[in-house]
Amino acid sequence: MSAHIVGNKESKLPSCAILLAAYNGDRWIEEQIDSILAQTGVKVKIFVSADLSNDTTLDIIHKKANVDSRITLLPYGEKFGGAGPNFYRLICDVEPQEFDMVAFSDQDDIWYETKLHTAWHHISERGFDIFSSDVLAFWEDGRQELIKKSYPQVEFDYFFEAAGPGCTYVLSSSVYKPLREFIVSDVRGCKQVELHDWLIYAFCRNQDYKWLIYDQPTMLYRQHEGNQVGTNNNLKAYYKRIKKIKNQWYRDEARKVVFAVTGEPLDYFLQNNSPYLNICKFRRRPRDRAAFLFAYVLGAFK
Repeated sequence: MSAHIVGNKESKLPSCAILLAAYNGDRWIEEQIDSILAQTGVKVKIFVSADLSNDTTLDIIHKKANVDSRITLLPYGEKFGGAGPNFYRLICDVEPQEFDMVAFSDQDDIWYETKLHTAWHHISERGFDIFSSDVLAFWEDGRQELIKKSYPQVEFDYFFEAAGPGCTYVLSSSVYKPLREFIVSDVRGCKQVELHDWLIYAFCRNQDYKWLIYDQPTMLYRQHEGNQVGTNNNLKAYYKRIKKIKNQWYRDEARKVVFAVTGEPLDYFLQNNSPYLNICKFRRRPRDRAAFLFAYVLGAFK
C-alpha cells in the first residue's frame, strides 16, 4: 500500500515528508516526534513504520496520531528485523507527489527546531540535492560529544561509508523519486544492503547528485544500549567494528553496495583502483583511511 501525499499549494512554506522507523522505542519516541512537529519554517508530515514491538510504542504512536493529523501510522504487524528493512518499507510505501523534501528519522533523537529549515536553505538557495550534517551525541548521564562527519568528500568514499547518520539526511523530491524507483525495483538486490544510509549515499553520489555534509550539528543523537549503529568513539564500539571486519561483514556489505549501484563486483573495482595508491579516495577521515588500509593488508577484502 502506498501513502499518497498531497502538498498544500496555498502555503508558501516548503513541505517535508519525514519517514520514521520505530521499534520498541516507547522510552524516546514521543520526544522524537515532538521535536519534528516543532520544526520552524517548514510544513511537516510524519509517516511512521513500526516494526513488531513488545512495548507500548504502538500505543504512543496511536495517541499522537489521534490528536495530530500530521502523523500517519503505516499498516502494522510485520517483523522487519532491523532499521534498514524498515526504512526500505517506508520508502516503498510513501510516495510523495507534491512535497519539496523527504527526510529520515530514527525514534530516539531530538531534532533542533531549525534542522529542516537549514536543509531547505542549502537545497533551495545553494543548489544542493541532498543535505546531511554532523551530530551532537548525548548520553543519559549528561555527556555530550560532537560527531564530525563533514570531512571533505572524496572520489569513492560512498563505496565504503555513509555520509553520516541517516537521520540527518534530507533529500529534495527530485532526488527522492529516482531513489524510490531504485529501491522499489530492488535493483540488483539493493535491499539486501543492511545499512540504508550507506546505500542512499552510494546511490546519490554515483548518480552525481550534489550532496552537502554540513559542518554543524542539526540534532541531538541519543546513545544507549539499543543503538543499532551509534557512534564509534569508544573502545566498545571500536571492538564491535573490528569484529565486523574480521567476520567479513564490512567486506560483504561493501560488495553489496558497489554491485547495487554500479553493477560491477567490488573485486573488479579494487583491481583497477589499488588501495595502496588510492586510499585517499576511499575514506574521508584520515584516521579511517589508515584503518581501511590496515584491514586491507590483513586480507579483510579477500
